[in-house]
Amino acid sequence: MKLLVFGEIGQLGQELQLQAGDITLEMRGLEDADFTNPEACAEWIRKTDADAVINAVAYTAVDKAEEDEAVALLVNATTPAALAKAAAERGLPFVHVSTDYVYDGTGTEPWSTDAPTAPINAYGRTKLAGDEAVVAAGGAYAILRTSWVVSAHGNNFIKTMLRLGADRDKLTIIADQIGAPTPARDLALACLSIAKQLMDAPDKSGIYHFQGAPLASWADFAREIFAQAHLTCEVVDIPTTDYPTPAARPLNSRLDCSTLETVFGIAQPDWTRSLAVILKDLGETA
Repeated sequence: MKLLVFGEIGQLGQELQLQAGDITLEMRGLEDADFTNPEACAEWIRKTDADAVINAVAYTAVDKAEEDEAVALLVNATTPAALAKAAAERGLPFVHVSTDYVYDGTGTEPWSTDAPTAPINAYGRTKLAGDEAVVAAGGAYAILRTSWVVSAHGNNFIKTMLRLGADRDKLTIIADQIGAPTPARDLALACLSIAKQLMDAPDKSGIYHFQGAPLASWADFAREIFAQAHLTCEVVDIPTTDYPTPAARPLNSRLDCSTLETVFGIAQPDWTRSLAVILKDLGETA
């Protein structure tokens, strides 16, 4: 099996390369797949000999998107729309990674895949537009909405906490945003499995959720990082209102992942175990 993957240097793109095994990957990164040029990106699909396509590219600078929504829309919606259309024309399954930010973050119940969408920031609006475009393209597809992606690669919450926790005795961390970290390694494995299954069963097309378990707040996540990394930094819980940001954040990032397991046989990963692997990769555990 051969997959065309857009996104080479991000957390997911790097993990796809590490977890591919005997799957051949045709990687397209910034140097030859500029996501501000939809048609140029779509042309890679028109001429590929791959069996399916994975889009691991996104504009994820949540706060910056508030003042740069036009570019975020181009990267998160316009170009994915062109990719999904080109894949549909070729009969190639298209796997697209999305976000819990398409929901409004209210309540305490996990979001089902058919829950009403109502993004509260520019990033969420642009990602929702991308989701809708992928569905409208009419080909075999899977949209995988996820949350709080982390790994040993790039910049993320784990690396930030390790840096700050080593220098400070106490940190104030938001405790009223509830969701779960999603290890990029497990997300990559899920994408690879979904792409393979869609080739044989395009009727599995749809929107799915994938995040780690158990549920946690950012403060809970920080405590677990410090515990596993043997850092003595104290975590003090604060509400979101004590840490204002340009873009509003959802308080409820809980995702109901049951349909992914039912349809594709992919269970939620234990993020605490995956955290141990990430810390080991970073050389942060004894």
